[in-house]
Amino acid sequence: MALDGKVAVVTGAARGLGKAITEILLKNGAKVAFLDVSEKEGKAAKATFDAEFGAGRTLFLACDVSSEQSLKDVFQKTVQRFGRLDILCNNAATVDEVNWETTIEVNLKGVVRGTYMALEHMKKQNGGRGGVIINVASILGLTELSSIPIYTASKHGVVGFSRAMAEASAAAGYGVRICILCPTLVRTDMLNTLQNKDKLGEYITLKHVAEDRIQSGGMMEPSDVAMACLQMLLDDSKNGAALIVSATGSAYTKFPTVEELHHTPL
Repeated sequence: MALDGKVAVVTGAARGLGKAITEILLKNGAKVAFLDVSEKEGKAAKATFDAEFGAGRTLFLACDVSSEQSLKDVFQKTVQRFGRLDILCNNAATVDEVNWETTIEVNLKGVVRGTYMALEHMKKQNGGRGGVIINVASILGLTELSSIPIYTASKHGVVGFSRAMAEASAAAGYGVRICILCPTLVRTDMLNTLQNKDKLGEYITLKHVAEDRIQSGGMMEPSDVAMACLQMLLDDSKNGAALIVSATGSAYTKFPTVEELHHTPL
């Protein structure tokens, strides 16, 4: 998909990875409605984007992705402002093993809500032009980390949901590609949570596991992951694909087929 003139929605975008994704979309000619729960940080990001790209290219909307009505309003306002919707990047996420329902609400249910609402505007059956949905999972959507089991589960859910929806979109002729971004360790504020007892609760005793991963795996900047997101947006051949992004490079993961699983010895 060529991005010039396209309209995107990015969640969790006032800072970190979401802000980097918004920036790379703008650099490639898109218009972006970017969302965040923090109105203060959102307004600051808006001022930065306006100075570089012009005030008409972005729309900041305060949004809690765990609220169905909040998300619904966002999509309506985006289409009213820009006239269309071509891209959704479900990026908003949190780590909270104590109030674990919040993690599921934001990380998994927020992705499901966002995907369904975007499809209502994008799929060809509704008069849409098609488009692309990038759901940001994590390497923990493909593996595990013992200190954050609920976060791990939520990201596994994002991977499974996205793959199933990609197949459904292709079968139904929605004209919408759905792909998954699986970054390893990214230098964002979320890393601080991995040592926060208020967020990890009883799993704080396992914080050394995350520390070992950080030491051995290397660290990426948000801009590195944003470049990988751009790669998935531009490659029209990818649907249901999961791109692993690490400090040493990126590669699409290979999932076993149903036939291969049926023939795996028990």
